[in-house]
Amino acid sequence: MVDLSNFLEANAAMSFPAMEVARSPHLPCVPVDANATDSNSATDVLDLWRQQKQIPAPFVWPHADARPSSMLELDVPVVDIGAALHSAAGMGRAAAQVAEACASHGFFQVAGHGVDLALARAALDGAADFFRLPLATKQRVRRSPGTGEGYASAHADRFAAKLPWKETLSFSHNHDDVGARGNSHVVVDYFTSALGDDFKHLGEVYQEYCEAMEEASLAIMEVLGVSLGLGRGYYRDYFADGSSIMRCNNYPRCPEPDRTLGTGPHCDPSALTILLQDGDVDGLQVLVDGAWRFVRPKTGELVVNIGDTFMALSNGRYKSCLHRAVVHREKERRSLAYFLSPREDRVVRPPPSPAPAPRLYPDFTWAELMRFTQRHYRADSRTLDAFARWLDPPSFSAAPLPNGPAQAQGTV
Repeated sequence: MVDLSNFLEANAAMSFPAMEVARSPHLPCVPVDANATDSNSATDVLDLWRQQKQIPAPFVWPHADARPSSMLELDVPVVDIGAALHSAAGMGRAAAQVAEACASHGFFQVAGHGVDLALARAALDGAADFFRLPLATKQRVRRSPGTGEGYASAHADRFAAKLPWKETLSFSHNHDDVGARGNSHVVVDYFTSALGDDFKHLGEVYQEYCEAMEEASLAIMEVLGVSLGLGRGYYRDYFADGSSIMRCNNYPRCPEPDRTLGTGPHCDPSALTILLQDGDVDGLQVLVDGAWRFVRPKTGELVVNIGDTFMALSNGRYKSCLHRAVVHREKERRSLAYFLSPREDRVVRPPPSPAPAPRLYPDFTWAELMRFTQRHYRADSRTLDAFARWLDPPSFSAAPLPNGPAQAQGTV
């Protein structure tokens, strides 16, 4: 855990304008808790909305990680999911696009996904309203150590250096059983139990958004199944009872954007990530051919990338690629990431094949990989290799780990 006491003492006398939280249909206007106490922990006191002339030392990243971006844009296909689900020709076209992208860098965009634009806007606005709340209020849902749920400032509760210039709010979404949709209010209950009934509407917005993301993710799984020659139902059925995570990301304006990162270079441990980017503020970059390339926001489209779990499911045929988020001096940025994962106890292994290739990764469960990345390892491009060594099955020999600490964790 990071000690920022010197930084805080040096800035204690600085005058900051009072932050006013506008009333909105999503959140109540909540005053700072007068009884709240400060701590030297960055988890308790770091408010990234306060702008400094220099960033604190724990946020400075090595040049190798934060090296300047190119202005190149990654050439990612736009896959029409709606057309894929409604015609053989559409499915064939979508499967070919996905196969080419996933064998190379694992990123593509989707249109025709069925997510209502007004709902997406409400979810983004709800995130903006939440992150504008006083820090003491946000910390009422502070993330507990070793878990993936709750509010976090810069992941300072987990790491001591190379902190990301962001704050996040994460919560679980367990897929409903068949026929039970509408009867589950897990997300709503999370918000009301942690923050009170005034936040019920925000929970309802995210409940509906998560259900839309679930449907979109399962439709994408149909296309992935066809692209790998397994048919539409194979991966849809595999993930139908999955356990997913929803994460709201906020990247405040940064006084020294060239010295830090919003999210460091990493690969997602989950199976699939669906990212909604807000407005025209770019930030997501993917490392391809030695250069960081932007995946820019496009109205009405979602960014999809393959994660480590699906790379293991495909036995390495589809790639989980290194990506990061940059920040800006004059602009803040927000995004919503939905991480699709299997049920926690479901075994992750490639499907049977008449001519199976040598296995690259051992069998594991999502619960094991989640525990590994939350408690033992900071996700990077070598997570699966490190995980295989951690499991230490005698029949597998993972590649040597890189020297020094891992790079980063998070999704952009």
